Amino acid sequence: MGRSLSPRPAVACFAATAEINSVDHFYKLDQLLKGREASGRSYLEFLRVPAMSAGVYTLAKGGIDQQKPHSEDEVYYVIQGRARMHVGSEHSEVAAGSVIFVEAHADHRFYDIEEELVILVLFAPAEQS
Repeated sequence: MGRSLSPRPAVACFAATAEINSVDHFYKLDQLLKGREASGRSYLEFLRVPAMSAGVYTLAKGGIDQQKPHSEDEVYYVIQGRARMHVGSEHSEVAAGSVIFVEAHADHRFYDIEEELVILVLFAPAEQS
């Protein structure tokens, strides 16, 4: 089926700990995307606390989304790009401004990627799968 979204470890400059005083509270998208690009991976986790984790995920035009179901609920916010997505048996077009909820263990995937996708991903609780 593919691999999980998040290869670990996250790039050190964006890693967060559960201790609230050491968590960054503000992020700049351009810096996150540079960090993701420097990592050479499609997904960069930039925040992790016990209740949730967050990352940026990119897929190239015509790319293949190889993720598999996760054991956490997740929300995707499409920042840029255009594609289709399926969650379970539902299929929909997605584009900048789309918000998608995927419950834990649901089969889901982006496909027919017409423009590079840049996506904010939120997991609750923090991603483990």
